[in-house]
Amino acid sequence: MKPWIKVLLVTLLFGIPAFIVGPLIWPPAAAPGSNLLPFFLFLSFIESLIFGLGVAFLIFGWPLLRQLSGGSKRMTWAMFISIAWFLISWWPHDKLHAFNKTLEGLLFIEYGFHLTLLIGACILAYCFIRLLVPGAEAAPASSQATS
Repeated sequence: MKPWIKVLLVTLLFGIPAFIVGPLIWPPAAAPGSNLLPFFLFLSFIESLIFGLGVAFLIFGWPLLRQLSGGSKRMTWAMFISIAWFLISWWPHDKLHAFNKTLEGLLFIEYGFHLTLLIGACILAYCFIRLLVPGAEAAPASSQATS
């Protein structure tokens, strides 16, 4: 079986049930009007599919990421966790926004999701630069030593 078919199957296997059970786990605090409902449903469906893609990444992504990272275990783990979180977190994130009724809950969402996504973005940017420019970390120190 081709790898993309496996990824598609896992994505659908986890994404479709996520779409169905999401409102059951986190019932929305307010029901949208009929004019807005299709837009919320579309967004919820896309987030559920991305959640399924995140599960597929957890299953199939490690070996490819390990090859890409050039043998650095810390960098591989940092990228793996960041990418998985970027893909998986949107489903509970959006559901909790709709379920939330308090400012304290909103603060939990901000720290639990938004802050961790910002940290993940920084990790991925750092790893991307390290992969593009081998030895980029050491370049400033060596240039100071020659001056």
